[in-house]
Amino acid sequence: MTMDKTPALDPKAPLVADTRTLPRSPGSSKDLSIDTSFPEKLGLDMIAVGAGENIQLRITLTSVSEGILVTGTVSAPITGECARCLTEIDDTLDASVSELYAFEDSTTAETTDEDEIMRLQGDLLDLEPLVRDALVFAMPNAPLCRPDCEGLCPECGQPRDTLPDDHSHEVVDPRWADLKKLL
Repeated sequence: MTMDKTPALDPKAPLVADTRTLPRSPGSSKDLSIDTSFPEKLGLDMIAVGAGENIQLRITLTSVSEGILVTGTVSAPITGECARCLTEIDDTLDASVSELYAFEDSTTAETTDEDEIMRLQGDLLDLEPLVRDALVFAMPNAPLCRPDCEGLCPECGQPRDTLPDDHSHEVVDPRWADLKKLL
């Protein structure tokens, strides 16, 4: 006999979906729209979904023979700074989601390890790990304000976008610097 270490889900939690109204016959589906937020920041140092920001989850729950297939999108505002020019980034991140939640006594549940696949707890789906993973994995490691960002001038540190086209710096070899004084 194995002990289930998974804590019981709260059916009133915003990211817990109750599937009792979804028929178990394969092909049956139900659309869900959930607007929620996380109390903590999700993401990386350079780009993240801020604490308390509105996260929109638009999904379809579809009954399949081994469980419930969850497909759809998750959207959230992201803020950070450009990895090249350090300007502020305010954007919206849209990520696709697709995850199978296995029925408790299905063949899939019995033949996979605990961490390989999501599982239903009775009639409840815990969507929080799905939303967290979708958002964090969709974030760029080196966010850019735009794809053609030229970054900063290596000499003066100013954003190249704000500099004139003929911007340049005179580079003098320090070995010849004293000779320049004679001119």
